[in-house]
Amino acid sequence: MTMPALQVAKKQLRSRMGDVLQRIPADSITQQSRAATSKLLSMEEYRNARRIGVYLSMLTGELSTTDIVQDALAAGKEVYVPHIHTLMPPMVQAKTSTMDMLSLDSMEEFYALKRDKWGIPSFTKPQAETKKNCFGGTGIAVEARQDEVGLDLLVMPGMAFDSGFRRLGHGRGYYDQFLARYLKDAESQNKTQKMPLLVAPCLREQMLSAPEQVPVADHDWLVDVLIVGDEECTFRQR
Repeated sequence: MTMPALQVAKKQLRSRMGDVLQRIPADSITQQSRAATSKLLSMEEYRNARRIGVYLSMLTGELSTTDIVQDALAAGKEVYVPHIHTLMPPMVQAKTSTMDMLSLDSMEEFYALKRDKWGIPSFTKPQAETKKNCFGGTGIAVEARQDEVGLDLLVMPGMAFDSGFRRLGHGRGYYDQFLARYLKDAESQNKTQKMPLLVAPCLREQMLSAPEQVPVADHDWLVDVLIVGDEECTFRQR
């Protein structure tokens, strides 16, 4: 499939899934969120993880991660959440937005977050400047590296998934870019630093039925674990 055809296929699937997700009753999303969260929290990989990244969920049409954040903080894990910000020249050739994972320290801080234009709880720019970055240092201008960097596990969002562990994001590429940057950083700074386990909790309605597949390009990352809202959990052989 050519790149233009791939982009059209992704756009069409996003449009279709957007309609599907908006029709799911709120009580079904709540029930599925609890089931998927319960499965995730029971995983040995989660229990052993010391540093995790977690997406923060929108108000509608998405599996809630609030209970995951709460459990991780209560268990004494370091929790990192997405922060979208803009890079300006001369840091980059042209104005662009990117994502960092910054530390979240408490549920009080979580509940005080303001929602961005997508309805996602997010740090303000002044708040972000004071938060630990998963790449080391503080804020988005990571300079001073710490001895312990990286993530053990990353909980990722998506619009659609399939049995081949393919993921359709929301079209902004933040997670794929973040993971490419993470891999480059690991290779250049610390050869022993592993990629995080990529876990995608999803609603039943987000799983495509075979033989339909999520259209992907070479730069699109596969997830390692799929947890569906009925507690079905499958692992990809890494």
